Amino acid sequence: MKKIIFDKQDHLGIITLNRPEQLNCFDFQTLQEFLEIVELIQVEKDIRTVIITGAGKKAFSAGADLKERKSLSEKEVKRNVRMLRSLFSSIENLPQPVIAAINGYALGGGLELALACDFRYAAESAVMGLTEVSLAIIPGAGGTQRLTRLIGPSHAKELILTARKIDAETAKELGVVNKVFTEEELMKGARELAEEMMANGPLALIQAKYAINHGNNTDLNTGLAIEAKAYEVIIPTEDRLEALEAFKEKRKPNFKAE
Repeated sequence: MKKIIFDKQDHLGIITLNRPEQLNCFDFQTLQEFLEIVELIQVEKDIRTVIITGAGKKAFSAGADLKERKSLSEKEVKRNVRMLRSLFSSIENLPQPVIAAINGYALGGGLELALACDFRYAAESAVMGLTEVSLAIIPGAGGTQRLTRLIGPSHAKELILTARKIDAETAKELGVVNKVFTEEELMKGARELAEEMMANGPLALIQAKYAINHGNNTDLNTGLAIEAKAYEVIIPTEDRLEALEAFKEKRKPNFKAE
């Protein structure tokens, strides 16, 4: 049985962590399958938006598989953590917008996965936390850095140093998640966001995301230079000319990512 399911629906790619009985935790095989799918999406221009969610009703992902972790050597633990870090950075750097549909527990590496996505939509029943210090370790796959950049150092320290678990509404108040839905409406909400973005120029989505991500980690003048270069990439595209023609003819544009 595949531990990661990938489903392509028109221009939308849906990744589902498929270990519901293990709360969609990451073992070595799961990491391998996940990395393969992300590498495929990286070069697939026909995929314009991605949703990541968990199988079942209990968990998005509860993080590392601690039963497996207990049996691993120190060298193998380091290997798995490096793979997690690489996987989440690859997701963050996907050219397409990525939505985390958090359908239950998002703990430890599960929340770190969500933090690597561009948007986080959560079910009302979702429970989130970077709980690693309760296991005498720290978030090691980007959690200390991404959460701090998202909600500020004081709030991030409070959550990480207490190993506190928070509900979806608290996560929304802190800015960890964008929106909260009922369990039944979560995927619908994620799809609607995906469709709203996919109505726009796909190459423009890629360049806008690139400019925001890379400009956010530098000073304003450098960020403006990054934005200018990203804009220049768009100018010679067929999609830009199609958008002008569609506006002139009062119709919807037919974008081809070219």
